[in-house]
Amino acid sequence: MTAALVATPCRDRPATGTLLVAGIVLATLTEAIASTVLSLGRGDIIGDTYATPDEFAWLDVGYTAPKLIGFMAAAWLMNRMNPRSLIVGSALVMGTACAIAAITARLDLLVLLRVMQGFSGGILLVAGQAIIFLAYRRRNQPILQALFAIGSVVAPATIAPALQGWLLDNQSWMWIFFSVVPVSLAAAGFLLLADCPAPVKVARRPFDWIGVSLVFTTLFCFTYVFSQGSRWDWFEESRILWLTVMGTAALLAFIGQQAMAKGQGLLDFTLFRSEDFSFAFLVSFVAGAALFGSAFLIPSFAVSVLAFTPTDAGLLLLPSGALFIGALLLAAFVMQARHVPPIATVPFGILMIMVAMWMLSGSTIESGADDMMPAILLRGLGLGFLFLSITLVAFTKLNDQNLASGIGLFNTGRQLGGLMGVAWLQTLIENNVAANVAVLGANVTAGIPAVSERLATTTTMLEAKGMDPVAAGLAATGLLGRAVAGQSTVIAFDTAFNAVALLFVIAAPVLVAIRIGLSRYMRKHTGQSSLELTAVPMLIASTSDMAPSWPSPNLASIVPVEGNPREV
Repeated sequence: MTAALVATPCRDRPATGTLLVAGIVLATLTEAIASTVLSLGRGDIIGDTYATPDEFAWLDVGYTAPKLIGFMAAAWLMNRMNPRSLIVGSALVMGTACAIAAITARLDLLVLLRVMQGFSGGILLVAGQAIIFLAYRRRNQPILQALFAIGSVVAPATIAPALQGWLLDNQSWMWIFFSVVPVSLAAAGFLLLADCPAPVKVARRPFDWIGVSLVFTTLFCFTYVFSQGSRWDWFEESRILWLTVMGTAALLAFIGQQAMAKGQGLLDFTLFRSEDFSFAFLVSFVAGAALFGSAFLIPSFAVSVLAFTPTDAGLLLLPSGALFIGALLLAAFVMQARHVPPIATVPFGILMIMVAMWMLSGSTIESGADDMMPAILLRGLGLGFLFLSITLVAFTKLNDQNLASGIGLFNTGRQLGGLMGVAWLQTLIENNVAANVAVLGANVTAGIPAVSERLATTTTMLEAKGMDPVAAGLAATGLLGRAVAGQSTVIAFDTAFNAVALLFVIAAPVLVAIRIGLSRYMRKHTGQSSLELTAVPMLIASTSDMAPSWPSPNLASIVPVEGNPREV
C-alpha cells in the first residue's frame, strides 16, 4: 500500500504554534462570512442580479452541497498532500472566489463561484480542526478547540451577521465578499510563516469514484430538498418528491457500497467503534438544528415582525457572541485545568438553550432589542457549553488514521441537522401564519363591537388627516387586516421558539437512552473480545505439556504497533 505525508508541526516553538492556530482561525472566518452572506443580503443580491427565486436558489444550494462534499473528501485529500498546504490553498481559493464574486453580477458566474467557495470552505474547516488535533497534545485540546470554535461556530452565528448588516446598510452586498479577501490573505500568510512540520507516514486509500458519486448525489438531493422544500409545499411539488426518492436511494446504495468496500471506501466505519463518537455524531444533528434554527429565527423575527434594519438585526446577535466565547473559554478551563469530563457541561448547555427559547416565545409585536436581549445572551452561554463538549467527546479518543474522517462526518451531520431544523421551522411558521390568519380573521367581523369601534376610530383619524370618508374607511379596513396578519406572524414565531425548546425536551431522553444502549453494547462487545483473547493463552497452557518447546516469537516484529506520538 502506498503512503502519504501528513504534517505534524513541532511543539517546541510556541511562537510558530501561535501563528498556526491564528492562521487556522482566520481561515475559518473566511468560511463564516461566505456561508452567511445570503441570510441578510438575499434581497439586495436578487435585485442586482435580476434573479428569479428559482434561479437564486442555486446560489444557496451551490454553496451548501459542495461544502458537504468538502467535508467528506477532506480526509482523502489530507492523505494526498501536506495538510497545511491544503488549508492554505483552500483559503486562497476562497479569497479568490469571493474577490471575483464582488465584481460581477452575472448569476451563472456567481453560482460557479459559490460552488468553489462551498467546497474550499468544507475542506478548510475539516483540515484546520484536524491539524490542531494532530499538532498538539490531547491535554491541550480544550482551549485550542475553544479558539477554533470562535471562527467556525461563533463567527457565523453572531459576528458575521453584524458585519454583513452594517455593510448592507452602508455599502452593498459586494463588500461582504470583498471583506473575505484580506482575511484569507492574512490566514495564508500566518500559515506559511508557521513552524515547518515534520512528516509522518500514514496509509493511503485509493480514490473511491463510486462512493463519491453516490454521496454527491445524496447530499445534493437532500440539500435542495431541505433548502427549497418549504417554498414548494414539500411533496406537493413533483421535483421535491423525486429528489427525495433519488437521495434516499443513493444514500442506501452508498452505505451498501461502502460496506462491501471493506475499509477501502470513502466512509471509515472504524469511527463507529468509538462509543463517544457514535453518540456525538447523533447529537450533532440536534445541536445543528438548535444552532442554525435559532440563528434563523431571531434575525427573521427581528426583520419581518419588528421591522429591524439589517444592521440592527445583525447587532442583535452580536452581544451573545461575547458570552458564547466566554462560555467556550470557561468550559475549556474547567476541562483542562480542573479535569472535568466534557460530558459534564452538556446538561447546562441544553438547559440554557431551552430556557432562552422559552423566554423568546413570549415576544410580541411591541418587543424590542432590550426585551429579547436576556434570552439571546442566555442562548450564547448555552451554545458555548454545548458545542465544546460535543467536539471533545467526539474526537478525543479517535486515532490519527481516522481523525479527519471523523471530523468531516461530524460536520456533515451538524450541517444536515441545521438544514433540517431550518426547513422544519420555515414550514412550521408558514403553516401557522395561514392557520392563525384564518382563526383570527373569523373572529374579526364588522358585527363585533370592538372591531366596529376600532374601524370607526381609525377612519376618523384618517379623515382628520385629509382623506375622504370612503377612502378612509377602506384604508382603515386594510390597516386592520395588516394588524391581523402581523399578530398571526408573531404567534407563529412564538410557536417556533417553543418548538426549538421542545426539541430538546424530546431529544434529551432519547439521546440518554441511546447513550445507555451504546454503553451496554460496547461493554458486551468488549467483554466477548476479552474472553476470546483470554482463551488463547489458556489453550496454549493446556497443551504445553504435549507440544515441543519452541522459542517465543517476537510479536513486535510481526504485529504493527500504532503508537500515538502526541502521548509520548
